[in-house]
Amino acid sequence: MKCEKCGFENKDEAKFCTKCGSSLNEAVEVNTSQNSNSMKYIIIALIIIILLLVGILAYSSLATNSGDNQVEEKNVTSQVDSSQESDGESASTKTVSSQSSPSKSWESIGSYSGSGSGSKVIEVPAGEIRVDLSAYPIKNYATNHLYVSGSNGQSGGVDWGSTSAVETRSDSFTYTSSSPQTFNIDYYETVSWEVTFYRYQ
Repeated sequence: MKCEKCGFENKDEAKFCTKCGSSLNEAVEVNTSQNSNSMKYIIIALIIIILLLVGILAYSSLATNSGDNQVEEKNVTSQVDSSQESDGESASTKTVSSQSSPSKSWESIGSYSGSGSGSKVIEVPAGEIRVDLSAYPIKNYATNHLYVSGSNGQSGGVDWGSTSAVETRSDSFTYTSSSPQTFNIDYYETVSWEVTFYRYQ
């Protein structure tokens, strides 16, 4: 073992230097402590390097996932926008189509009823008109009737003969006129009668 003070080479089992008498155990202890301290520093440095590498890998992984999520969100957003645009187009198309061809229906513009015998004169406005009528006779006379006739030549009605069953009878007719028309309702020997005018609007 070499003496740290004088450099003399001693035997390995020697505890003191043969030349200068210095303790050789102190040198061993110093070397051992220095070596252990060096190992500690090396281990700490290795741990720090490993932690840094793990942190870098984790950060790059998170950044990659975040980028993918942003791309997916953009795709989803664009799909939602396009679907909203298509919905808006279809809604506007539906609105336009409903405005261009509004739904029409038969709406009552007047209903008249009575019994017995008599007549009434009715003014009917212009348009596409439908007339529904029905009556029930007192008895089955040959002259029982309900007639509706207009100034434009349109007419309809029901009547009973002497052999007809005593029952309600109905009739209906339609016409189109660009001007108002006058209708005469003529009824004879009826228990009840009803005439209703409808306009398609």
